Amino acid sequence: MSTKAYYPISEIGKGKPGFSKTRSIIEAAFYGNNVVPVNTLKEAYNLAKNSPGTIVTDMPVYRGEEFGLDADAKVLLFNDGAITGRYAAARRIAGEPGVDCEKLDKVAMDAIYSARYKKLYHATVYAGLDPEFMVKVHLLIPEGEENIMYSWMLNFQYMSDDYVKMYRDSVAVGEGKEPDIYIFSDPQWAPVSHPGVDYSCLSDPQTLCYFNTDTNCACILGMRYFGEHKKGTLTMVWAIANRNGYASCHGGQKEYTLADGSKYVASVYGLSGSGKSTITHAKHDGKYEIKVLHDDAFIINTDTCASIAIEPTYFDKTQDYPTGCEDNKYLLTAQNCSATLDEDGKIQLVTEDIRNGNGRAIKSKLWSPNRVDKIDAPVNAIFWIMKDPTIPPVVKLKGSSLASVMGATLATKRSTAERLAPGVDPNKLVVVPYANPFRTYPLVNDYEKFKKLVEEKNVDCYIINTGDFMGKKVQPKDTLGILEAIVEKKAEFHQWGPISDIEIMDWEGFVPDMNDPEYVGQLKARMNDRVNEIKAFETAKEGYDKLPEDALAAIQKVVDELN
Repeated sequence: MSTKAYYPISEIGKGKPGFSKTRSIIEAAFYGNNVVPVNTLKEAYNLAKNSPGTIVTDMPVYRGEEFGLDADAKVLLFNDGAITGRYAAARRIAGEPGVDCEKLDKVAMDAIYSARYKKLYHATVYAGLDPEFMVKVHLLIPEGEENIMYSWMLNFQYMSDDYVKMYRDSVAVGEGKEPDIYIFSDPQWAPVSHPGVDYSCLSDPQTLCYFNTDTNCACILGMRYFGEHKKGTLTMVWAIANRNGYASCHGGQKEYTLADGSKYVASVYGLSGSGKSTITHAKHDGKYEIKVLHDDAFIINTDTCASIAIEPTYFDKTQDYPTGCEDNKYLLTAQNCSATLDEDGKIQLVTEDIRNGNGRAIKSKLWSPNRVDKIDAPVNAIFWIMKDPTIPPVVKLKGSSLASVMGATLATKRSTAERLAPGVDPNKLVVVPYANPFRTYPLVNDYEKFKKLVEEKNVDCYIINTGDFMGKKVQPKDTLGILEAIVEKKAEFHQWGPISDIEIMDWEGFVPDMNDPEYVGQLKARMNDRVNEIKAFETAKEGYDKLPEDALAAIQKVVDELN
C-alpha cells in the first residue's frame, strides 16, 4: 500500500518511522471511545444535511450516484461566519526557525484532551489518483462540523470500491516508510489557560495550523473555513511528494493533442484569481483535443516528467457563476454564499459574492468532461502567471537558473481568498514562490526540482502576465491566443532589448517601448525587487529558504543588462 497504516510489533517504538512525539499525540486521539468512523459519502452527506445551520437547497447533485451519493442528493450550503478566507498567519511549521514544537505539542495535547467530551468523526480519503502515487489521509473533527468533513471527503477521493482496489495495488511511497497522514481539527477550539500550556508559541492567539510534515501529521485549531482543511491536507501531501522525487505544483495542467497527433503538455502556476483555472479549462473553440489534469493541485515526476492529479474535484470561487449559470449544475457543496426562493418556492444559491468575498463551491469531476487523473506524456512547458505591470503578456526564459528563480520570485497581487493580518496592504505586489504559499520545506527543494525540469528534461519556461501591462488590461483572449501560438509552434520569439536571457513575442497592443526611460526604469525596479527578494531569503527565517548563488546571479544579470 502507498502509505503505512499497520505495523508489526517489531516496527513499533521510539525512533522508528511513524512514531515521533507530535504524531503520537495526534494519532492516539483517533482511537478514543468518543470517535465515530464515517465510512461512506452517503453517511457524510446525511450527517452534513442534518447538521444545525445547514441549508439544503433544491438544487440536485448532478449524477451523484456515480460518486457514492443517493439519486435525490441536494447541494448543501453552509456559511462559516465572519471569516471567509485562508489565514496564513496561523501556520506554524515544524523545522522552521523560531517554531517551538515543545510548546506547540502541548497546545495540541491540551486541545485533544479538551475534545474528549465531544463526539468526534473519523473520515478517511485518498490523495493522489494514480497507483504511482496515492496516500491515505485521516481527519478527526467534532460533531457540529459535519459540513467541513463532507466537503473534505468530496474534495479528495473517498474510499470507493474502485479506488480501494487501486490503492491496494499501488506503489509504496518512500519504500514503505511514509505513514498515513493524520489531521486533528477542532474549529470550535479557543485558547483557555491551563497549567503547562503556553500559547506564546502561536503566531495568532486564537487560531493554529500546526504542521509536522516530516512525520505526516497536523493539528488545525479554531479555524472554520473549509479551505484551511483542503490546503492543509495538500500541504501534507505535497511534502511527501517533495521527499520522494516529485515537483509539488499549485497550478493547473492540460494536454493538447494537435492535428498531427503530437502532444503538448502545459503547466500553469498562479495564485487564486490569477487565471490558472480559466487557462486550464479553456477549450480553445474545439481546435484541439484537450485533456485536463487539474486546475489547482498536481505533482510532476522529475525523472519521467509524467504528472498526477492529487484530488478529483474543484474548489472554485462562485463569484463568476451567477444563479442559474449552466456551470452550477456541477456543484456538490457551497460555502459562504446566500440563498433565496425562486418563483416556484425552491431554495436557490445566491452567488456573485453578494454576502461576502470569496464565496466558494466544490464542483464535481464531471464539470470538466475531459478530465484525467494522470498525464503520461512528459510536460513540455511551464508558465509562471504573474500580475506584474512591467511584464508583457508573454516572455520566454532562457537558462534553467533564470527559469527557476523567476518561479521562486513569482510576483502577483493579493487574492480575495486570503484573510490578511491587520495592517497588511491588500494592493501591494507580493512575491509568492512558485505560487505556492503552502510549502513546509526549504525553498531550495522546489528551486532544484524546477531547475532540473528545464536543464535536464528540456522543459520550456515562460512568464505570462494576466493582469495589466502598463495600465492596459491583458484580456483572456490575449492569453489564450498566445498559448495557441506557442502550442502550434507558430510563436516567434526574439531577444528582449538588452536582456540576453529573456525573449519576447510581440503581441499587438502590448509591445514594450525599450527606448522609453520611464518604462525601462520601472522594469528594472521590478526586476531589482526580485533581486532583493532573493537576498532576503538569505537572512529571513535564519536562511531557511536561502537559494544557491546561481539563482541570484541569474536575476542580477537581468538587472545589470537594463542599465
